[in-house]
Amino acid sequence: MNQKITIAIDGYSSCGKSTLARELAKSLHYVFIDSGAMYRGVTLFALQNTCISSHELNRGKLISLLDQIELKFVLNPETKSPELLLNGVNVEKQIRTPEISSFVSEVAAIKEVREKLVAEQQFMGNQGGIVMDGRDIGSVVFPNAELKLFITAEIETRVERRYQELQFRGTPTSKDEVRENLLRRDHIDSTRKESPLVQVDDAIVIDNTHLSKSEQLDLALQYVDKAIATLV
Repeated sequence: MNQKITIAIDGYSSCGKSTLARELAKSLHYVFIDSGAMYRGVTLFALQNTCISSHELNRGKLISLLDQIELKFVLNPETKSPELLLNGVNVEKQIRTPEISSFVSEVAAIKEVREKLVAEQQFMGNQGGIVMDGRDIGSVVFPNAELKLFITAEIETRVERRYQELQFRGTPTSKDEVRENLLRRDHIDSTRKESPLVQVDDAIVIDNTHLSKSEQLDLALQYVDKAIATLV
């Protein structure tokens, strides 16, 4: 089928939504947009420009500097995955550190930050044929997406996945630290005033606690086929 749709994927931290989004895009020959990377990019900018010091976020200073932030994705020719450029510099590795993870939910809760990035995300996806994951994709960024998925998993499964990811990258941490970070981010993401993480009524829930990556992908592709079939 040549019909291309917009796929919005939401869910909690470390539930595997980015992995699913990336694999879906690859299977469908769609464009994958990691909205979380964009918020991480803004968080890195905040750290680089002393908007975060002594574990405190200076919201006013960051807001005043938003016009200086330019985010762009480029395709890595080896991995075939998009990587984030912050003001022309590839920061894909820097934005995946625990330090960024500890502040990104606070940065993402700022209204002006969300307005800037949502506008950019909507521009990126206005032609369809995209898969975007985040926390407000189905509710705010693409409320009219033809397919909305909400990904979830049990907390201990998420802790183990995130811990193994950090171990693979050589980032020192403990499972207790990972758990604390995830629970804190869950709370901030779900209770923030601006575009909180919600499961919209027309989203299809996938609990991947006991699913392999391939099983989750196969299930999601079935939902894609059904969504496209309704348009024919």
